[in-house]
Amino acid sequence: MGNKTKLYLLTGFLGAGKTTFLTNILNDLSGEKVGVIMNEFGKVGIDGTIIKKEGMELVEINRGSIFCSCLQLSFVSALMEMADRSMEYVFVESSGLADPSNIGEFLEAVEVAKGHVYEYSGAICIVDGVNFLDQIEDIETVERQLRFCHLAVISKVDLIDGETLNIIKEKIKEINYKTEIGIATNGKLDYNFLEKNLMENHWADSEDTTNSPENKPKTLTLTYEGEMNKEKLVRFLDMIKQHSYRIKGFFKLEDGWNQVDVVGRKIDFKATDREEPISQLVIISRVGPQIIKPIFNAWEEIVGEEMKLR
Repeated sequence: MGNKTKLYLLTGFLGAGKTTFLTNILNDLSGEKVGVIMNEFGKVGIDGTIIKKEGMELVEINRGSIFCSCLQLSFVSALMEMADRSMEYVFVESSGLADPSNIGEFLEAVEVAKGHVYEYSGAICIVDGVNFLDQIEDIETVERQLRFCHLAVISKVDLIDGETLNIIKEKIKEINYKTEIGIATNGKLDYNFLEKNLMENHWADSEDTTNSPENKPKTLTLTYEGEMNKEKLVRFLDMIKQHSYRIKGFFKLEDGWNQVDVVGRKIDFKATDREEPISQLVIISRVGPQIIKPIFNAWEEIVGEEMKLR
C-alpha cells in the first residue's frame, strides 16, 4: 500500500478555539485531500457548518463523546469510511468534554479491519488562555486532555498578560512534562507542526476513558422563530451562563444573522452572511437537567415569546 494517511486528534475544552484553529489548518492545506471527523455533544452540529470548504470530506458525529462506549462504533466506522477515501490528512476534532485517553483502542480496531492505513501523528490540545487556570481546578477532562497530548497550543494569548502565560506554561509542564508548547493568536500557530514528528515525545499509554453514558452532560437545543433584540439576548444569556459549560449557535438579530458563542463569562457575537432556517442555541449544562427551569424562567422574564427547548 502507498502512503499512510496522517491522523491528528484535536482536543481542548469547550470554547478553547479548536474550530478556529482547525479552520486555519484547512486553509493552509488547500489543494491537499483532507478529511475531518467532527464530534459535538449537542444533537445539532454547529461547528461542522462553519468549516465546510471545497475538496474537504466531513463526517459529523453528534450526541456525545466519540471516546464513550455510546459512540464507539460511530467513530470506528467514520475512521474506516475516511480510510476508503485515500486522504492525505484526517483531523478528528473531538468534543470539548471528550477524554481521549483510549484513542489507542480505536486505532487498533481500524487496523484489524483495514490494515495499517493511518499513521497516528499526535494529539494537539488547545488550551484556553483566558479560562484554563479556573478550569484545571475543577474539571478533570481538562487535565486528561493535556496528559494525552503531544502538542499543547495556548490560545487567546492576546487577552492575557505575560505572567499569566508563564503560569499556564508551568501548569502544562506539571501535567505533561514531555509535550511541546505552542502559542496561537487568533487561532494561528507560529510554527508548522505538520512537518514535525510530534510522536517522538509520546509517553502516555492508552487508558480507559472517563467518558461514559452515565456521566454524559445534559445538552439542550433552544429554537426560536423571529428576530431578537441583541440586548435582550445578552440579558437572557447572562442569566443562564453560570449554569452552562458552553452555549453556541446561530441567531437572527436586528442587524441580521449572528454566530453566538458563550464561554465562561464571555459572550461573543459574530455577524455571518449565512441564512439559517431558524435561530438555535446548543446549551451544554453544568448542572444536568436542573438547568431547564432557569432557562424557561429567564426566557419568560426577558423575552416572553414562544421558544422550543428539546
